[in-house]
Amino acid sequence: MAMTIHPAPLNSGRHVIMTTQSARPLGRLAAAAAFSLFAVSGALADSAGVTFSSGNNFTEKTGEELYANVCAACHMSEGQGAVGAGHYPALAKNANLESSGYPIYVLLNGLKGMPPVGKMMDDDQIAAVVNYVRTNFGNDYKDAVTAADVAGTR
Repeated sequence: MAMTIHPAPLNSGRHVIMTTQSARPLGRLAAAAAFSLFAVSGALADSAGVTFSSGNNFTEKTGEELYANVCAACHMSEGQGAVGAGHYPALAKNANLESSGYPIYVLLNGLKGMPPVGKMMDDDQIAAVVNYVRTNFGNDYKDAVTAADVAGTR
């Protein structure tokens, strides 16, 4: 039986002896908790209307569906952005969206920490989500993006 000595808090002069056998139940408990967390998080995502796409491409077609399932996790449901583990810029009232080519470029090529999610969308999907973002969240850019615009940028 293997033994591991773990020091107790500083200056106590004592040590805690833990056998490998006694440590295993905690490992199993941690594994069970992690499994439960993943199982519950999937159920919560499904109950919130989020769906998983099959294959390597997104299956959502409308800009609203694409935003909800691809963009909102980082940019938030109302486009307000977030700061925490990273910086996710606000899309709400975002002057950078005035030029329709900018969000097309970002979706296709990525930018800083954002991956090029447009590579998993067809031209119609990119046009749909760009138009959705440019006409919602306090943005009022009326010049619609077309699939031909996206194809020209690709």
